[in-house]
Amino acid sequence: MKLTKETLRLLIKEELLNSRLNDINTLSEGVRWHINESVSFENAVFRVGTEKYFNLIKEARSIYARGLYIPQTQFEKDMLESDLGDWAQHEGKLVPLDFPLQEGVIFEAKYKGKNVELGSPKRGSGGKAYVYVRDPKTGNIKKVTFGSSMPDAMGDSDTARKRRKSFGDRHNCADKKDRTKPGYWACRSTKFFGRNISGWW
Repeated sequence: MKLTKETLRLLIKEELLNSRLNDINTLSEGVRWHINESVSFENAVFRVGTEKYFNLIKEARSIYARGLYIPQTQFEKDMLESDLGDWAQHEGKLVPLDFPLQEGVIFEAKYKGKNVELGSPKRGSGGKAYVYVRDPKTGNIKKVTFGSSMPDAMGDSDTARKRRKSFGDRHNCADKKDRTKPGYWACRSTKFFGRNISGWW
């Protein structure tokens, strides 16, 4: 009998909830709720940016790393493989890692003498967008420009969905993990710009 991803997810869910090695009482209420209700951690039960949110994601990353949770979407998988939920010191401030910050809330770094937000894409000109990221190899801040004619495939029509799937297939979006490259951000434009449209781009 061939197991589907959904069947495997349910089996792991049952194992997580019943196994002595992973006693349900050791999990937080928030994580238990997500597992019981089969709700993606991408749609966190806690308000994004709060302490409870970061703790939830960090715990979710832990059970995912132990092979006890299967992400429901590629975006959720990327999130659980990131450093979201962890914090680090930067210029004397404690800042969240891999967390797109809202404009005006906090500046994380300087780029050419200007305060910029890291990991928070902005719309540019000519159908392009841009984002500032820290290069993990050098520690330097770099500006990554990406995208082209982004609104063209943002709808819910069959044509738009096919265009997004075609884009994802052509550009191997599932394999793009490097946040310093345009492809990483182009493949995730629909999520980062808040349109909440399923599928790549």
